[in-house]
Amino acid sequence: MAALGRPAYINLGREGALPAERTVEAMRQASWRVLDAAYAAGVRWIDVARSYGLAEEFLAGWLAERRVVDLTISSKWGYAYVGGWRMDADVHEVKQHSLAQFSAQWAQTRALLGDKVALYQVHSLTLDSPLFTDKPLLEALAELGSHGVRVGLSTSGSAQAHIVERALALEVAGRSIFTAVQSTWNVLEPSVGRALQHAHGAGILVLVKEVLANGRLAAQAPAPLAEIAQRHAVTPDAVAIAAALRQPWADTVLLGPVSTEQLSSNLDALHVELDEQEQQRLDALAEPAHDYWRLRGELPWQ
Repeated sequence: MAALGRPAYINLGREGALPAERTVEAMRQASWRVLDAAYAAGVRWIDVARSYGLAEEFLAGWLAERRVVDLTISSKWGYAYVGGWRMDADVHEVKQHSLAQFSAQWAQTRALLGDKVALYQVHSLTLDSPLFTDKPLLEALAELGSHGVRVGLSTSGSAQAHIVERALALEVAGRSIFTAVQSTWNVLEPSVGRALQHAHGAGILVLVKEVLANGRLAAQAPAPLAEIAQRHAVTPDAVAIAAALRQPWADTVLLGPVSTEQLSSNLDALHVELDEQEQQRLDALAEPAHDYWRLRGELPWQ
């Protein structure tokens, strides 16, 4: 729900798919429409975060109204939304990986979603995060894990593979802290794939995010991707998602549609079976990780 809980985000292809006036109520209704359609289509995992504007609040209201109970819900802490519900905010979110931030945001998440959160993740862990050496914070995360909430991390940036390996090695009292990881993987940026494969093999739950490269693989589809999509009679987003679903280590593939139409085309991926030649053409689209993340950092909030 990264692109539905706040008025501005860095996804391409949102123009015309969201309400013209992105008021709180308009965005709430847009998110509920997508949630209704996703649930009807069989989607049973919803991913939110404290920094996704009002995403947790929107989801909590929808759960109460629809009385839905058979969902897995994951959320994240570490970033705070500071955009003031403005499209033109100078800063939309700020990161702080500290014990105080974890304690405050977990309390906020619990106040909205109660005991419905199955997975709570550090949001966008990077190699320079103070978390790695903050013993009280690590102990607090381990304590949360001991009370039945799975503790995980999400990653971003060109060093994702190193982050995954370093974070999964962290322990408190001889027990691993993190049992889930959510990383960016797509046909343009597959560099974390081997680390995720190793994590999956070690019993770590692997979630894949940004499989459309923040809309680049839908709104600006490379020619080989578009040609494969045409061959399968689907849109390019479905092929990009099918490529993620094809990875044997990907336990959960997250989508980010902002409309029921986008959701429907995303879910066409379930009917796409890529052959080896097609997969090889998609593999050839990979960009150097540093270039990919530089381009991502230049995407406008819109």
